[in-house]
Order: sequence, then structure tokens, then C-alpha cells
Amino acid sequence: MKRLLPDTIFSRLFLLVLAAIMISHLMTFVLLLGVYGDRHRPPGPPSGISATDSPRPAQRPPPYRRQTIDIAGHSVRTPPPAFWIGLISQLVALSLAAWLGARMLARPIQKLGQAAAELGVDLNRPPITETGTAEARQAARVFNRMQQRIRLNVEERGRFLAAVSHDLRTPLTRMKLRVERMQDDALRDKLKEDMAEMAAMLNATLSYLRDEASNEAWQMMDVTALLESMAEDETDAGHDVSLSGSARPLLTRPLALRRCLSNLLQNALRYGQCARIVVSDSAEGLQIEIQDQGPGIPENKMETVFEPFVRLEDSRNRATGGVGLGLAIAREAASQCGGTLSLENAAAGGLIARLVLRRA
Repeated sequence: MKRLLPDTIFSRLFLLVLAAIMISHLMTFVLLLGVYGDRHRPPGPPSGISATDSPRPAQRPPPYRRQTIDIAGHSVRTPPPAFWIGLISQLVALSLAAWLGARMLARPIQKLGQAAAELGVDLNRPPITETGTAEARQAARVFNRMQQRIRLNVEERGRFLAAVSHDLRTPLTRMKLRVERMQDDALRDKLKEDMAEMAAMLNATLSYLRDEASNEAWQMMDVTALLESMAEDETDAGHDVSLSGSARPLLTRPLALRRCLSNLLQNALRYGQCARIVVSDSAEGLQIEIQDQGPGIPENKMETVFEPFVRLEDSRNRATGGVGLGLAIAREAASQCGGTLSLENAAAGGLIARLVLRRA
């Protein structure tokens, strides 16, 4: 159901002021019409003096002859054209002033909303200009401080990740060297598997946290060429991958988009043994679907699998590979590209990963 009233502060404020102007002008017009109207007939000449004997002033042709109309038996004179011109001019001037005033009041809120939307994609976006009214300057100042604190926290986390990566990789390397000297082959193989799993979990975790704060620049990219190269690489490796459809170049973040598509493709091949890539292009955006023939995902787990370190034990466990970060990284990368990622069970079986990218 469509809204009866506009949904923006600017339009509502403008309509409110315009309605007040129209009502005030209507009341003024009614009052002036009552002043110009003759509700009684003019009195006749004094007694003893006939109408023909009354003195007549010098006749001068009036510059404007007021016309009279009859309303409910009363003679009402219409205002002169100058009155209508002044009324319309005043109405236009006040309406323009109301439009400008509403725009000036709503503009800071619009800028704040746009900056908040851009902050989720780029933490290094330029700060908001602190101009306008005192309230607008205060809101912009608070927003800029919040952006600076978030950026500092992300930079501090990056330094922490670098330190953790170094501190954890060093003992793992020493453990690998010591395991190689062990005489028990069975025990040595088990320890190697455990250390390889630890290294994989460490790399996946660091990659996820690092990609979350990516500041890659936007560039025009040939998505069709990217998908063709990825499909050819997997086909050469002996995997069943097919591609249909094409797309025009898209403004995106190339590394983030490649990371997203690579994770989705690897998931489809790991759990579904094949991957069918379907590309649909339009003026509004680009849609990429990757379908496999795996067991799918329960409907109540569709959003849960996007959380970090979540695995479905019945089909997607550690034995089949992965640590539960593939879909989380894919959705984060899709968000960095300004897109959305969703999952859907296919009617004929399997899972469909749908990536939608806007062209705006």
C-alpha cells in the first residue's frame, strides 16, 4: 500500500509550510472579499430632494470600473487586477521561500544519512563538512569523531593481527621441524595433520579479519572474462564447471569480487561435485548464480551458515574440508563490492548461491 504522505523530511516540511501559506492566503482573500462587497444597497437621496435635483460631481472616467456580481441577493464588487497580481506574486515568493527553507533544513540530515551508508563500505571516506546550523554542525562533528575512532580501532586490530600471525607461525614452524625427527611414522603423520589443520584455521581466520577491513579502490572490471578464466582453471583441474550468460563491465572492487566468487565456486565443487554458473545482466545490476548438486542446506540454517566458524555437521564438517569461514568471507567480500549474497535450495536438488551487484 502506497503512503499517502511523502516519506522524506524535506517533502513533508515543504508541504506543511505550503499548506500554511495557502490557508493564510485563502483567509486573507475571504476577508478582503468581504471588505470589497456591498451587502446593502446604497441609500437614496435625502428627503425633499429628488434624485434628479441632487448635485452631480464632475464626471471623470475611472481608470478601472469595478465589476459587480450578485451573490445570494447581495451586490459584491470584484477586486482590481492589481490585487490578483499582488496575491499571486506573494504566493509564488512565499512558496519558493518555503521550498528553499525546507531544503536547507533537510539537507544536513540527507548528507548524514549518505555518509553513514558510505561508511559501511569505505572507512577512509572524507569527513562531513561541518557547516550549517548549530545542530547540523554538532551532528557532523560527532559523526566525524565516530568515524575516526572506528578507523583507529581497525588499524589497531590490523597491527594486532600482524603480531598474532608472527607469534603463532613461529612455534608452528618449530613444531614441524621437530616432528620430522620423530621415529614413529604413524604418530608423525597424525601430528602433521593436526598442525596442517591449525595452520589452515590460522590462515583462514587472519584472512577473514584482514579482508573485513579492506580498502581496495573501485575499478571497472570485465566480470565475464573473470568468470571465464575461473571456469577454465577449474576445468583444466578436472572439475565439472559450466558458464552461461555474459555481462558488461562493472564498477567494483576486483580483488574482493574475485575472492567472493572463488569461495562460492570452491564450496560448490567441494560439496556438490559440480558448478553451474549463470550470469544475468540488466540496467539495474548484475546477478551471478552458482548452483551445485550437493545435499543443500536446511531452510532454518540459511543465515546461520554465514556466521564465522559455523559448519553443518551432517554434510559440511571438518572431514570434508574447511573451517566454517568460506561463506562468511564471501558475504563480507560481496558487501565490500556493494552487493548482496543469498542462498537458496534448488527445486531439483542442490544449492544456489546468488550474488547481486548494483550498477549504481
